[in-house]
Amino acid sequence: MLIFLFSAMLIIGVVATKFSSRLGLPSLVLFLLVGMALNKLVYFENVELTQLIGILALIVILFDGGAHTKWNHIRPIIGAASTLATLGVLLTTVVTGLAAMYILNFSLLEGMLFGAIVGSTDAAAVFSVLGNKNIKKRLTSTLEAESGSNDPMAVFLTVAFIEMIQIPDSSIWTAIGSFFIQMALGLLFGLILGKIIVLIINHIKLDAAGLYPVLAMGMAIFTYVITDLAGGSGLLAVYVMAVLVGNSDLMYRFTISRFNEGFSWMMQIVMFILLGLLVFPNQLLDVSWQGIILSVILMFIARPIAVFICMIFMKYNAKEQLFISWAGLKGAVPIVLATYPIVAGIENSHIIFNAVFFVVLISALVQGSTLSWLASKLGLTGDKDHHDAPSMQLINLGNTDSEIMEVAITSESPAVNVSLIDLELPSNTLIIGIVRDGELITPTGNSVIENHDTLYVLINKRIRDKVKKVLHGQRNGKKVRKS
Repeated sequence: MLIFLFSAMLIIGVVATKFSSRLGLPSLVLFLLVGMALNKLVYFENVELTQLIGILALIVILFDGGAHTKWNHIRPIIGAASTLATLGVLLTTVVTGLAAMYILNFSLLEGMLFGAIVGSTDAAAVFSVLGNKNIKKRLTSTLEAESGSNDPMAVFLTVAFIEMIQIPDSSIWTAIGSFFIQMALGLLFGLILGKIIVLIINHIKLDAAGLYPVLAMGMAIFTYVITDLAGGSGLLAVYVMAVLVGNSDLMYRFTISRFNEGFSWMMQIVMFILLGLLVFPNQLLDVSWQGIILSVILMFIARPIAVFICMIFMKYNAKEQLFISWAGLKGAVPIVLATYPIVAGIENSHIIFNAVFFVVLISALVQGSTLSWLASKLGLTGDKDHHDAPSMQLINLGNTDSEIMEVAITSESPAVNVSLIDLELPSNTLIIGIVRDGELITPTGNSVIENHDTLYVLINKRIRDKVKKVLHGQRNGKKVRKS
């Protein structure tokens, strides 16, 4: 029965994605609704298991999202994203927490706990909603970097407020010191383990290409665990590690990327449906009007206040700030964090969970379905990223010394405007595909490489650096041609 239920969850979840795209809704909405519908057939109340699966899902989602994040995109906006991920979450927590204290008749600490749980934007929701939208890259990069790095702040605040409720004598200064230690260790472990993972993947020789993505995912989970055991932020470490890995010269990039994408979708489906199973519609009705008011306050007051204060001295105009404030989507993270008070045995924990679920549902329905419309109305659409060309489905090279390397051509490449027959490539090197403006071109000797092309090159692993120098090096005043 459990195996049948798992298969049904995956099949229904995949089908739901088709309806969500046609309806213009984030897929998480339908996943949650499927879970709520299934709880009439299956009684499920294992909060601890749901929390564990939720954390694993967040690791997978952050690893996949971070690996697709281009460093040259987020480098110019790292200050804005970092401010939103820390101060922005804190401001959102305070404003929402004060409102929750009065609306839900909570104590100050319980109100702040609620605010902390819903204070961060959700990486899964943001990556899902923005992934196929033609919105200015600067804005999507800001939102993706913020959502990928603000989970640690939300987790820290949630855990800190639970501790203050359980231990009234807890020192706020100790908590603040702990925050900086967690962030520093998360950043440090992410950078170190990211470099180690790249070295391992590029130098280890496995019997099957399909084992490399399994190794990469295992290392991502290991990064979370070892950082958490050291007292650091495991989620921040995973995101930093993923960004470093994604921007490194990595073998088997295509295989790893496709595996991560599929595994990320599977974990999202399972996680959201399980979270939906924990919610009963009749319990939601008990906090319906409170949830609506809190959702309105969060969307129209708390998030905009946080964004406009954080970005007051940054080079974002009013329209861009308005869009960023509206794109503060809620999703998996708040619901997973809402299980923390239940596990900790906090009074009113079930009220918090149901209210959080209500807020997430409204945020996903209202904000997620109107992002494209708002971006169009504000004139923030239109600049597609030429480097995000679709990858080719390539052969499995298995246990060989060969690989298919993906090379993105930039204006600085010495190969620009050079025909393939004139390139001084090492022997036994074959360019097997060119992706240009989203179209696959079959290469011939007379094919001329253009700026923004993506090349797929069949090479021996030992000569990858030589091939990179020809195709991806810096201009030195003349093009690379045969003598």
